[in-house]
Amino acid sequence: MRQNFLGVVVGTAMQKTVKVRVMSNKVHPIVRKTYKSFKNYLAHDEASKCKLGDVVRIEACRPLSARKHFTVAEIVAASKVWEHTK
Repeated sequence: MRQNFLGVVVGTAMQKTVKVRVMSNKVHPIVRKTYKSFKNYLAHDEASKCKLGDVVRIEACRPLSARKHFTVAEIVAASKVWEHTK
C-alpha cells in the first residue's frame, strides 16, 4: 500500500507541480495536549488541473526530482474561492 495524504493546495507557481499542505494531529509528550502540525509536500500534477484551495489526495511515487516524490491521485473537493484570471 502506498503512502497517502489528504491536503490543501497552497501553491501552484511551478509547472506541473503543486505545493500541498498536510495537517496532522500530534500529542505533546509532556503536557499531553493535542496540537495541529503542518507539513508541505511538492506533488506532481501532470495536467495542471489543481487550483489554490483544492482538497487533494497525494500518493507516494518514485522520486521525480530532488524534493518531489508524490503525485496528485485525485481532487477530492474543488476550491470554493473564486480566483481572478488574467
